[in-house]
Amino acid sequence: MTHPHHSKGIPVNNQSVVNIATVPHRSLFRYPGGKTWLVPHIRKWLASLPYRPTEFVEPFAGGGIVGLSVVFEDLADAATLVEMDESVGAVWRVVLNGKAKELAERIEGFQVSRESVREVLDATPKSLIDRAFSTIIRNRMQRGGIMAPGASLMKHGENGKGLMSRWYPATLKRRILDISAHKDRISFVAGDGIEYLKTVSRKSRVACLIDPPYTVAGRRLYAHSEIDHDKLFHVTSKISGDFLMTYDNVEPVRIMASRYGFDTETVAMKNTHHTVMTELLIGRNLDWCRQNTTS
Repeated sequence: MTHPHHSKGIPVNNQSVVNIATVPHRSLFRYPGGKTWLVPHIRKWLASLPYRPTEFVEPFAGGGIVGLSVVFEDLADAATLVEMDESVGAVWRVVLNGKAKELAERIEGFQVSRESVREVLDATPKSLIDRAFSTIIRNRMQRGGIMAPGASLMKHGENGKGLMSRWYPATLKRRILDISAHKDRISFVAGDGIEYLKTVSRKSRVACLIDPPYTVAGRRLYAHSEIDHDKLFHVTSKISGDFLMTYDNVEPVRIMASRYGFDTETVAMKNTHHTVMTELLIGRNLDWCRQNTTS
């Protein structure tokens, strides 16, 4: 999950700037550096390929917004979401393995108060669905959607609504049931994303969105924020199909991409506060990205 930086001027390379409010929100999670803005670029990238992907892989899935969008919009035969975080994985396992309705109903019936939220977060989950429910509460109620241990609960939230400002039970229920309806085309793998990439490296009709986790100023935003980026680039270079990486738009990343002969392009997006931000895309050939429109 990369972290966009503020842009001080006009949209990068005169591209149309993606406003994330215009992209359907499929994910159950809210994440700092979430990838809703990337969806229009993914549509263009996959349309540019000489093949229809038989498998779309998100090796660092997190909230899985891109993989979900690919399945919902029928841009690939199937999607594989890979995630190391066991709590996030619990949500995916419940939603995709037949317990979606039970989780949706528990969310719908939850009465939000600081006490009830604290009770859920302090309890030891007794089942997989308990853990999934606790994870959704944590993601929605902790400040900024930060999932790492020690993050604090929201105080004021949006418009002074406090904990209720990010709690949309009807919306969450609908998204859970929608995802469950597509479960035959979505696979979840609990484990190391880099290792999974090795297993699909010889598949010629695969497409991989590689969006690694990150740290910001030493602050851990996720339970698994440290990865071997050089190893990731090396494994990615061996993929027979195509890939798209998203990273911080910083010089060390550009240097690493150049060392592996990858193409780079800076793209712009608007967040929910209409601030223009930029991020670095990395791939084998990003000519599709240099066109001036984002469909």
